[in-house]
Amino acid sequence: MFIRRLTLLMTICFFMAPAMHLYAADVAKIGVIDLQRVLMVSKPGKAAQTDLKKQGEEIEGDFKKKEGEIMEIKQRLEREAMVMSRDMREEKEREYRIKIDDFKVLQKRRISELKELEGRLVQKIREDLMDIIAKEGKKDGYLLIIDKAVAYYYPTTIDITDKIIQVYDEEGSKRISE
Repeated sequence: MFIRRLTLLMTICFFMAPAMHLYAADVAKIGVIDLQRVLMVSKPGKAAQTDLKKQGEEIEGDFKKKEGEIMEIKQRLEREAMVMSRDMREEKEREYRIKIDDFKVLQKRRISELKELEGRLVQKIREDLMDIIAKEGKKDGYLLIIDKAVAYYYPTTIDITDKIIQVYDEEGSKRISE
């Protein structure tokens, strides 16, 4: 009886061993990528940062110009308040308040435009990266590639960020030259 069970167990193990090997091979290939670092280090990411910085500086210049105009109106109002009639002073104060309100509306709108531009640029880069990551994952036989932001622990040997940055920089250069 013992020999029958042992033979049956050995037969099952003999036939199941190759199948277990196949499953174990797929599980071993996992990659981790730091998408934030790709956005900061890659050539397309740096180009997006440059665009955002340029747009931000332009907006800041507009803000300073408008602030200067408002300060000029305020100083003129303070200087001439004593010699103005009451109606004239109230008119100038109303004009000053309108300028401040217009400035606040402009400020909100321009900041919103800047955030929208940032969102579009980041979304474009993420879409490009997803294509590259999928292609590289298939090519190198990865079962799973996850973002570093969702991983609590991983060995640094499975971090493929540098490789993805290199491929993204190469493909970004090709897209620009086409």
